[in-house]
Amino acid sequence: MLLQHERELVADYGRKLISDGLTVGTSGNISIYNREKDLIAISPSGMDYFEIKPENVVVIDISGKVIEGSRKPSSEKDMHRLLYTYRKDVNAAVHTHSKFATLMACLNWSIEPIHPILACAGGNVRCAPYMISHNEEFGKTVIKYIADRYAVLLGNHGALTCGPNIGYAYTTALSVEFCAELYYRAKAVAKPKLLTQADMSDMMHRFQSIREKQ
Repeated sequence: MLLQHERELVADYGRKLISDGLTVGTSGNISIYNREKDLIAISPSGMDYFEIKPENVVVIDISGKVIEGSRKPSSEKDMHRLLYTYRKDVNAAVHTHSKFATLMACLNWSIEPIHPILACAGGNVRCAPYMISHNEEFGKTVIKYIADRYAVLLGNHGALTCGPNIGYAYTTALSVEFCAELYYRAKAVAKPKLLTQADMSDMMHRFQSIREKQ
């Protein structure tokens, strides 16, 4: 079986998406890119995460062509494959519909640096405009907005996080959700005090070191 390890990880982290409340039903998706083999393991479309086995995870090439697997790959595969094409530092991506990150996306707000843990995303988290998500144009827009970051909000839709491996991408999804809730709740009370670039610099360097080691 091609990309057996990557397919096992996609299945494992898919279950975590539901257990950790980062998505509902069959929504969201996960992918891992093996640069050496130039192949992507991506979650299947419309399948219960707790029923997904490694063999159900689909292997596609960087053009989106199915190489192995009987299931249909995620309909948002273009977003994933284009991310790997344009970002040489990224080998895994997690698309979520977590409550507060999605709430922020529905407001079309960016998540500003309210907590140092947001440094894992590279600073603030921008919000891309709403678009139909099942095409290449959507993927190109996501790449534009994520740019040099490791997270982006998808307008009226959800969030995408990424990193050098699935562990980093997934932890960033958890951290983005945590900061989205903090920021929304803080704004409901008063104007939150945001951290400056200088405040964030230490954590930014720490996360850069983590990414470089992985």
